[in-house]
Amino acid sequence: MQSIPVITIDGPSGTGKGTIAHLLAAELGWHVLDSGALYRIIGLEAEQRGIPADDSAGLCRLASAVEIQFGTRFRGSICVDGIEKSADLRTEAAGALASKVAANPAVRHALLARQHAFRQPPGLVADGRDMGTVVFPDAGCKIFLTASAEVRAQRRYNQLKDKDVGVSLPSLFRDIQERDERDSTRAVSPLKPARDALLIDTAPLSVLQVLTAVRTHVARTLALESSATPPPASQP
Repeated sequence: MQSIPVITIDGPSGTGKGTIAHLLAAELGWHVLDSGALYRIIGLEAEQRGIPADDSAGLCRLASAVEIQFGTRFRGSICVDGIEKSADLRTEAAGALASKVAANPAVRHALLARQHAFRQPPGLVADGRDMGTVVFPDAGCKIFLTASAEVRAQRRYNQLKDKDVGVSLPSLFRDIQERDERDSTRAVSPLKPARDALLIDTAPLSVLQVLTAVRTHVARTLALESSATPPPASQP
């Protein structure tokens, strides 16, 4: 499995890592892992099934048993136990639930094998918060996207406003600050860049500019990784 190349794209919510991961994976023809969706699923399903947030055993059973399918009905679709739930999983409420269950070490451990299973040929682009530090520490190319909480709140406000979703900018800003605090201070797998990750501040950049910077880094690092691989031994 280690011979299958992995590109990790980490960062807090609202930095555009999901968009970049999907665009890059489509260009490369690789698989994509939206790890945040896994935590959103567990958080939302736990709430709907009456599993308390502090019930580690119940959350782990749910994480192991729930059936999850990505992209089987349309691009971006997420089916949970055969029911399409992508719209429910993209709400602010689902994001808050995800951040809470993600702080549970037992849940993170329970989901680790599911994340590793996405590492399939010809390669994987994995987006999340600990892809480069914990889940795929051996990834050949690591990227960390960032932007201020103010910029990310404004981006999210614009997205929701375009969808006629009633939400206030101050409340979004507070939610993002609280989530950043939870994600960066949790005891297990805190949000932080890997030591060998390229940091990109997406605040002043367009999606195309970020993608261009990522493409350049991917081409350079994967080329270096390939050149560092010894050739196969010649046959006598």
